[in-house]
Amino acid sequence: MGYAAARFGHVMFPENVYEPALECAELLLDGVGKGWATRVYFSDNGSTAIEIALKMAFRKFSSDHGILPELLKNNPTESCTELMVLALKGSYHGDTLGAMEAQAPSSFTGFLQQPWYTGRGLFLDPPTVFMHNGKWTVSLPEVFHSATLKPEDTTFRSRDEIFLKSRDESNLAGLYSLYVSQQLSQYSTLSETNKQIGALIMEPIIQGAGGMHMVDPLFQRMLVNECRHCRIPVIFDEVFTGFWRLGVESAAELLGCVPDIACFAKLMTGGIIPLAATMATDAIFDSFTGDSKLKALLHGHSYSAHAMGCTAAAKSIKWFKDPNTNPNITSEKSQKMLLSELWDAELVQQISSHPSVSRVVTLGTLFALELQADESDAGYASLYARSLVQMLREDGIYTRPLGNVIYVMCGPCTSPKMCTLQLLKLYTKLEEFTLVETKMNTN
Repeated sequence: MGYAAARFGHVMFPENVYEPALECAELLLDGVGKGWATRVYFSDNGSTAIEIALKMAFRKFSSDHGILPELLKNNPTESCTELMVLALKGSYHGDTLGAMEAQAPSSFTGFLQQPWYTGRGLFLDPPTVFMHNGKWTVSLPEVFHSATLKPEDTTFRSRDEIFLKSRDESNLAGLYSLYVSQQLSQYSTLSETNKQIGALIMEPIIQGAGGMHMVDPLFQRMLVNECRHCRIPVIFDEVFTGFWRLGVESAAELLGCVPDIACFAKLMTGGIIPLAATMATDAIFDSFTGDSKLKALLHGHSYSAHAMGCTAAAKSIKWFKDPNTNPNITSEKSQKMLLSELWDAELVQQISSHPSVSRVVTLGTLFALELQADESDAGYASLYARSLVQMLREDGIYTRPLGNVIYVMCGPCTSPKMCTLQLLKLYTKLEEFTLVETKMNTN
């Protein structure tokens, strides 16, 4: 299984494989891909892994919906069908040209960054979840506002309630499903246009560079369900969320459903050397098999599964999930492995109630907050957080601002005591920042 996985559609392993690639592939299949993936395609970074995933998904869609046989019979280089993605506003999937086409218009895709950008997708506005004044709340786009909703549909006593599968029976689940179904019907096979949705791509649970938004897991689960019904392949972009970033090895565990294809990078090697992986099911792999070389996945990569990267990844994957090397690993009664809670609950609530804070998101190794700001001072291009970021640096905390959103992250092995120290410093500097802002506004 490992040999076949390591050479998915590849010419870089002509009839053989070397040990680091084999070990890494086997660890991935027994870890983040356990229970659904059977194949691994290696590349060097997250954006390239996404490009490969899109090729895989579009091929599977074409095969399932009668586009591929027609192409192979006639002209394999041309099609009258334009395949698009179903994706979420606020998403980020990388900076290569194809990956940018799979994300909604944003600061990353404007003419200054990508003059060729057209946005080949149906981009939905997702419901998000956050803590404010100590309470977890779902923020719904206007399209989901309904008289049938109850307070318990959108407010939660704890973060854990947000992930309960029992929510699948709620009024909100029905609204989500109906909305997604209606959106997809515009691009059904009976549509008069030549455009079809050929893949769902999303960052599970947390949208990273787009502003550290937590998407309602119920909405993403309903998205996956509706796409399964329409035989649309599902891609999880776990480049940011994978390998314990969110407190579990794969965010699919939190979401309660699995993809057809998933992309991993970053923490896969502990962040010390470039390597990425696109994982897929046998059904995806089979759509590339055949007598013609033109049917293969013609994606060459000179550094595919390079030995140093695979060695680092194998070491990192084992290190993070071994209680002897990672003191934060715990097991539930179900034997499911988790990270222990790293951020002090009382401090998190206190920060969420601060007058300068509009929302807080905390999950696994991530803590993020959005500063209260006027519309003109909000968004990725905002410099509103600049003075707070500088204050934090003077106290030894180096954080990257996303406009008026700032976040701190630890490693999967970082002690909760260290995380608490970071939050204490953050709260102190937040108080100073507020005083400065208040003084400036009164003058």
